[in-house]
Amino acid sequence: MLSAMARKLRVEYPGAMYHVMNRGDRREPIFWDDQDRNRFLETLGEACAKADWQVHAYCLMGNHFHLVLETPHGNLVAGMKWFLGTYTSRFNRRHKLFGHLFSGRYKALIVDGSGTGYLRTVCDNVHLNPVRAGLLSGQQALRAYPWSSYGEYLKPPGRRPGWLRVDRLLGEMRIPKDTGAGRRQFERLMEERRLAKNPGQWKQIRRGWFLGEESFRAELLEQMQEHLGAHHGGSERVETAMAKAERLLAEELERQGLGEGELAKRRKADRKKQEIAQRLRSETTMTWAWIASHLQMGTAGYAANSLRQR
Repeated sequence: MLSAMARKLRVEYPGAMYHVMNRGDRREPIFWDDQDRNRFLETLGEACAKADWQVHAYCLMGNHFHLVLETPHGNLVAGMKWFLGTYTSRFNRRHKLFGHLFSGRYKALIVDGSGTGYLRTVCDNVHLNPVRAGLLSGQQALRAYPWSSYGEYLKPPGRRPGWLRVDRLLGEMRIPKDTGAGRRQFERLMEERRLAKNPGQWKQIRRGWFLGEESFRAELLEQMQEHLGAHHGGSERVETAMAKAERLLAEELERQGLGEGELAKRRKADRKKQEIAQRLRSETTMTWAWIASHLQMGTAGYAANSLRQR
């Protein structure tokens, strides 16, 4: 199911996995003290019970939070509405406030959970957040930060929240069992990961809309294509528009009997190229630069002028 909400499309399906993040309104704190943080986790546990969510990682910061969660019933939107609304009400009631606590819509990055390493990437990102924020000194162990699921991973199963699922992440780290030895291996691997210097490794998590293989992206685009309305925008629209354009281009090249090698041999203003360009302009949102490049029609201006003259 895809929820038609303004601006960005919410992709929902059974078993979908997300990295969810939201900030305080005007970047103000969403936790004033540890009681608020405990209340947030209590409310998250209630949301998991209501929506049957499974949480793989979390981290509470001063003015924002991170969650990696799985939705067996494809109900992210309904669950987040209850969760954020309930925590806001409890926060406001405790502090005698009213109005918004969170800033606009939460970000929900869709994660490929097929066991190819993307769950580990996003969970590492969440667990290392306190390090990047400078909340831990170089001498402090990662377990010293008390408000993330990292410390929970180091505890025996009976001492963790029932809604926190650790087996998927341990499996992607090739840790076969949730035993004392396995948890020590997890801590060692995470401390090694902490020391790895790669500033660009989190770029897709911060800026993208999905995290996974190309085949995973294609499946998502297939689901999204029929559900984009005029009020949806951003990276999803760019991706789906390009997918449609590539499909139409392939159809037209086959219909016209043109291979990629033959495009280069034909004139920039070739009639068949112009016909394909006309269809792409009328049925997609691709720019003249994109069309000219893919049809080998010279510059964007030349391609546009040749079609006008035709």
